[in-house]
Amino acid sequence: MSKPKVFVTQPIAESALARLRAVADVEVNPDSSQVLPKDKLIAGVKRADILLSLLHDRVDRDVLTANPKLKAVSAMNITQDLIDLQAATELGIPVTNITAMVTDATADIAFGLLLSVARNIALGDKLFRQGIYPGSQSNHLAGYAVSGKTLGLVGFGRIGQAVGRRGRGFGMKIIYCDPHRQSAEVEAQFDATYMSFEDVLKTADFVSMHPQLSPETRHLMSDKQFALMKPTAFIVNTSRGPIIDETALVRALKAKQIAGAGLDVYEHEPQVSPDLVAMTNVVLTPHLGSGVLELREGMAHVVVDNIIALIENKPPVSCLNPQVLKKLF
Repeated sequence: MSKPKVFVTQPIAESALARLRAVADVEVNPDSSQVLPKDKLIAGVKRADILLSLLHDRVDRDVLTANPKLKAVSAMNITQDLIDLQAATELGIPVTNITAMVTDATADIAFGLLLSVARNIALGDKLFRQGIYPGSQSNHLAGYAVSGKTLGLVGFGRIGQAVGRRGRGFGMKIIYCDPHRQSAEVEAQFDATYMSFEDVLKTADFVSMHPQLSPETRHLMSDKQFALMKPTAFIVNTSRGPIIDETALVRALKAKQIAGAGLDVYEHEPQVSPDLVAMTNVVLTPHLGSGVLELREGMAHVVVDNIIALIENKPPVSCLNPQVLKKLF
């Protein structure tokens, strides 16, 4: 009996690929520098029994129907994101996912963006490489204090709390809003104050976004919300791009309604507004939230665990549409 064929959209950890090659014929797109174009993704799916996709891959109905023999999608996703789960379910294709394991890595990026945009770290690096040295006490690159300031967390789940923990290390005052207020014990742990969304925006010196993306949270931050923020306040987003109305953010920055932004995710990812790229009070990173070598290796092994389970007709670690699980091979 021939081994099942697996198409991998970008290179993943070699230790995980070695396990996968033991049970399957594996084809890996070797280019890790860019998202695989749709036509090449479809071509790869046509040659595969299983698609191993990454978070940035748009697995829509066209991709899912490109190969009538496609048996599964094993995604390095925690949530559905760019996968047409409804279409996959209609087609009887299980979509496996990974467990929530990116909390600390994402919180690190969030706080790194906060520090970088407040203290002009990215701008200072760029200028110094260009030979510009204003002087150690020049106001040319003077930024904003972080220690002792107020950190407003929009969403106080796993990642929101992890960012709050880092803020406490800087002596920051923690305020938060969330559809579900935390217990008194959790609030005491962070010395956190529960507020309405509007009051968090009005009060915080730094607003860090951590809600899940849903129809209700799409464009949660738009013109009205930016107008509530202090002109000295910054916004940081490591959640999902469409949480912020990017056009409204550009307007707020140009009007100096807020002081700056640190972004790891974008509304039309991987595209980003040219206006944001041109602004020196905006720090941009290319969705690096889980970009830690040890973590990415662990994530890859969970994806491979799922594929091996499917091949062996065993329950995967986790599945976004478990109702379609059945004998596949």
